[in-house]
Amino acid sequence: MARGKGDEGPHLVDRHVGRRVETRRKALGYSQSQLGAALGLTFQQIQKYEKGANRISASKLWEIAQFFKVEIGYFFDGLTAAAPGVAASDTVSLDHDYPVTRQSQEIARLAPRLSLSQQKAALAMVRELAGEQKADAQD
Repeated sequence: MARGKGDEGPHLVDRHVGRRVETRRKALGYSQSQLGAALGLTFQQIQKYEKGANRISASKLWEIAQFFKVEIGYFFDGLTAAAPGVAASDTVSLDHDYPVTRQSQEIARLAPRLSLSQQKAALAMVRELAGEQKADAQD
């Protein structure tokens, strides 16, 4: 079974699920070694899961969800469902394509404490720093 299109590397869904595992692990303060030990795996295997290099089996994903105390669906949050008649591989959308950092997690944690006008100002600043244009007019 193909992992992605051509030699592009891991499938987008595998990368997304791996990032969600990494995000949750870091949010809870676990190292790759600690998560691996809890699941009977090495830290290298956790590393491969988080990068999407190795797919996570359904049973292992269930174990990870139990360990993190989240529903299985947590790992798929942020993926866009396929429209009728359109191949799912053509519509997969990721929340981000960059590794999670402590700083990005802290920004995400603190943002809800801001007023709506402060959130808009912070978003405008982040977009400016990232060199991106406003995504839509409904912000």
